[in-house]
Amino acid sequence: QVQLVESGGGLVQAGGSLRLSCAASGRTFSSYTMAWFRQAPGKERNFVAAISWSGGRTHYADSVKGRFTISRDNAKNTVFLQMNSLKPEDTAVYYCAARFGVVADQQRDFGSWGQGTQVTVSS
Repeated sequence: QVQLVESGGGLVQAGGSLRLSCAASGRTFSSYTMAWFRQAPGKERNFVAAISWSGGRTHYADSVKGRFTISRDNAKNTVFLQMNSLKPEDTAVYYCAARFGVVADQQRDFGSWGQGTQVTVSS
């Protein structure tokens, strides 16, 4: 399994930007599909974005398309989520996840999870 640690969350005004990072350790990072999920208070955890092991394929939730960009640096064992044009409804705890396989967007498909980082967008 791979160990994941998120960072970069915080408080930002609507329209602003944040960049989340997820540092991985353990088994070979470059073999894993990586993803971001988020969970707002009182709601289920939902898919945000995923990226293939090579970075050649990405997949986004409709709610973040055109505003968020997922990327990875396999040399640094890190995956990123650049979040622009943030909205109050983006407020959530953001989780990094990893799976050994093709790009997916269901929680059950991911076996490794980080502890999460809080993102709060004020109106």
